[in-house]
Amino acid sequence: MSEVKSIREAFAEASSFLSQSGCNEPQRSAQLLLEHALGLSGAAYYMALADPFPAAVKEAWEAGVTRRSMGEPVQYIIGEQEFYGRPFEVTPDVLIPRPETELLVEAILRYGAELWPDERPLTAVDIGAGSGAISVTLAAEAPAWRVCAGDISPAALAVAERNALRNGTAVDFRLGDLLEPFAGMETDILVSNPPYIPGEDIAGLQREVRDHEPRTALDGGADGLDPYRRMMEQLALLPALPRLIGFELGFGQAEQVAALLEAAGHWMEIITINDLAGIPRHVLGIAR
Repeated sequence: MSEVKSIREAFAEASSFLSQSGCNEPQRSAQLLLEHALGLSGAAYYMALADPFPAAVKEAWEAGVTRRSMGEPVQYIIGEQEFYGRPFEVTPDVLIPRPETELLVEAILRYGAELWPDERPLTAVDIGAGSGAISVTLAAEAPAWRVCAGDISPAALAVAERNALRNGTAVDFRLGDLLEPFAGMETDILVSNPPYIPGEDIAGLQREVRDHEPRTALDGGADGLDPYRRMMEQLALLPALPRLIGFELGFGQAEQVAALLEAAGHWMEIITINDLAGIPRHVLGIAR
């Protein structure tokens, strides 16, 4: 990097460098790295653009830009991603929360309030906790609910626990495979964003995802649907089927996942929700 004179020049140079390096969203990456290095955000960042670039942060700033140019996701470099308006720690042990998952949380909250208008205590279980984005958000937005979450990765659960503490929520985290940690638990709501990428498709993913995000959070087996089938089988571990169930899924999988829910004969209302790009991204089952 050259000897830039202002923060604006640093942004421009980094954006150009990251673009030439083949990074997606080079300007957004440059801004997030700058905000992190400077300890600024929002209006304070924009007001500082004309200020001299501080020499004290040059080394850390250049190291971050270099890492990003090699394909490392900016969220892992700065250690954070916002979800539903809250900050979440992210590490390479967890999938980076995506904006489309906010739509799943929104739907669970909306239909949960509709099914249980008296706001009685409910138990909501999140399968595949990852960073805790879903479970922590549900606990924050619906404090009367008992929220539980499980993951097969101890490292992921450690991140999720820190995020629950950071955001002032109480979540019952459990280590184990899919529904197994919740055997015998009365469950009103079940939600999951499981691995859903077909194994043979992972090699063709963006390098940010393929080379850096945890494969166990991506690989859904030969057709990407293994976790859904296994969860449907493991529903027998619960005393009764939940009245509300919601899954996030991959491109072209909505019909098959909806069919799995329909085959159970419990959820009479099956709803498909599109993401912001118009792709069917979530399937919900509702038993009224």
